Amino acid sequence: MHKFNYKWYLKNGYPANGIEYHGRKVFGTFICGGGSTMGYKLSGYEHLGGVEIDKEVAKVYKDNHHPKYLYNEDIREFNKRDDLPDDLYNLDLLDGSPPCSTFSMAGNREKAWGKSKQFREGQVNQTLDDLVFVYCDTIIKLQPKVFLLENVKGIIQGNAKVYSKKIVSKMELAGYTVQVFCLNAASMGVPQKRERVFFIGHKNELKLSKLKLEFNEKPILFGEIQCPLGKEISDNDKKIYNLKKQGDKDFAQILIRIGKKRSLWDSKLIYKTEVLNTITSTSGAKLIEFDNPNHLSDIKLMQCGSYPLDYNFKAIEPKYLIGMSVPPVMTAQIAHKIYEQWLSKI
Repeated sequence: MHKFNYKWYLKNGYPANGIEYHGRKVFGTFICGGGSTMGYKLSGYEHLGGVEIDKEVAKVYKDNHHPKYLYNEDIREFNKRDDLPDDLYNLDLLDGSPPCSTFSMAGNREKAWGKSKQFREGQVNQTLDDLVFVYCDTIIKLQPKVFLLENVKGIIQGNAKVYSKKIVSKMELAGYTVQVFCLNAASMGVPQKRERVFFIGHKNELKLSKLKLEFNEKPILFGEIQCPLGKEISDNDKKIYNLKKQGDKDFAQILIRIGKKRSLWDSKLIYKTEVLNTITSTSGAKLIEFDNPNHLSDIKLMQCGSYPLDYNFKAIEPKYLIGMSVPPVMTAQIAHKIYEQWLSKI
């Protein structure tokens, strides 16, 4: 039995069954819908709130999590504040998942580095690739005992390695011992293959042993997620869907086989015998069941993202928030290990 169940409800409260509340204080940045927030609460922490640039997302966060502190602003503006409460300077842990689209192996990567653009988050012009270092400045400002910085696997691949090395170097110079982990949510009780990199550090003065993060839970196949089908796909999509063959991963493979130009690579086919691939927030991306001409239902997306089944998304598309979030169960697993091996010793 998983220590943290991917099927759960906010109404049942925190922490998760079998986990004791210890009340270590954590604060978040780039909090989005609160995937990480829920993970910390499930594993017994007191979550104080966080920083979120998008006004509508911040409203959803407030309604679902009732934070003590919520700053609806750019992290750069937050870093300039001189009116922060003492609570935020006495943190056990500071968490952050700086937007990572510029490091994704599926994105523009180097072509987008250093360029300002209007992104969905808050609908303002900003660069994204430097936010990992802006978040490092937040850590240095608040001086938590432990910090966590989450990003896509692409940040430790190819030319992006220079960013990883600079993160580690900057935080070591600031007095932290840093470890870097690449973890897959599928081995952590989440019904989704989601590889993410975690930079986790503690203050040198704490003299803690190396953190060990090993997860070997049995993969949860898509066919094990039992709930109603989602909306039927469009007639145009059905014309392509009906030409599929066993082994096709997306519509692009079908189109290439019939001599068409490669396109619709983000219309993915989902097999019952496999673990669901990473849920993305990309507009227009589709997840279609191989055995049924249907999109994934919101309930299935919530379970595969380990989101609570009574979460109130308000007017925001569930796939967007789930795709933008670290799965709550993934965070809960890591946070529990950090408490057991580090914070419980302090």
